[in-house]
Amino acid sequence: MNPTEFNIPADRLPALLRAMPKAELHMHIEGSLEPELIFALARRNGVTLPYASVEELRKAYAFTNLQSFLDIYYAGASVLLEEQDFYDMAWAYLERAAADNVVRTEMFFDPQTHTARGVDIGTVIDGLHRACADAEARLGVSAALILCFLRHLSEDEAFETLEQALPYRDKFIGIGLDSSELGHPPEKFARVFARCHELGLHLVAHAGEEGPPEFVWSALDVLKVERVDHGVQSAKDPALMQRLAQDRIPLTVCPLSNLKLCVFPDLAQHNLNTLLDAGLVATVNSDDPAYFGGYMNENFLQTFAATGLTAQHAWQLAANSFEGSFIGEEKKRAYIERLDACFASFSGV
Repeated sequence: MNPTEFNIPADRLPALLRAMPKAELHMHIEGSLEPELIFALARRNGVTLPYASVEELRKAYAFTNLQSFLDIYYAGASVLLEEQDFYDMAWAYLERAAADNVVRTEMFFDPQTHTARGVDIGTVIDGLHRACADAEARLGVSAALILCFLRHLSEDEAFETLEQALPYRDKFIGIGLDSSELGHPPEKFARVFARCHELGLHLVAHAGEEGPPEFVWSALDVLKVERVDHGVQSAKDPALMQRLAQDRIPLTVCPLSNLKLCVFPDLAQHNLNTLLDAGLVATVNSDDPAYFGGYMNENFLQTFAATGLTAQHAWQLAANSFEGSFIGEEKKRAYIERLDACFASFSGV
């Protein structure tokens, strides 16, 4: 289907955004822990929280930057101790994803957040992977895991985590790099990413959210990533924009996260439109939805309402999400066919 053929009334756009099949490529599973589940797991595991109630915890979600978010993020993760906890967390997200018509999700997880508390890495991976397997069978959602290294820790610690994870190599598809960007350039992890490339793992990294465009260059040229997570600062460098467009490097953009962490002062000033108009493989994602005010459809709805993006943009973003995913070409084509059918049902084509 040619996207230029769409003739979808503006008042039907919100329903289309909800209904269209889409892939989510940037979602931290620990960031999907809703306050209600945090308190339920705390009770189950006898963990004392520094907040008296769900309401008090939710009120603390007022962030001024990435670090202020991370402080609460790590506190929330303290309730995760047993394999069932990781399963329950992932399953809660996967049900939300299915309700938003997410048909493919590639979920980040941070094993170092848990192994530092004495939780075995196998407990983490087995619980998450079991939920992924059930999602395919019970929800029709294709789900996979990407193991992320915490960039505020050392590369040696990343190597240790990789070695711990290798016995579970068949349960995750790639490696990522997250946590505090400022002060921790991608090249800090050059050797461990080279090792992961040798192992045949997919490579992605957070770059260009709070960090400068130079971090995106480093992620591409030093870490050899296939996808850039965030990447919105790339718009400040015309040569980088040309490179990203030419090489079809996907950017996993997270609009509500960018708003909550003050990357943009308001959604109307978000540069997603600029990225799309430059021909980049930009996508929409929820990042840490429990903390940033919305899962996939909420990101689409609020961003489109604020920026004036159109049905053509919606099709492109969904198509980009499938292009940027780590699935085979045959599955990508099948998802695009589902996308076209959805748009045809709204446009009468």
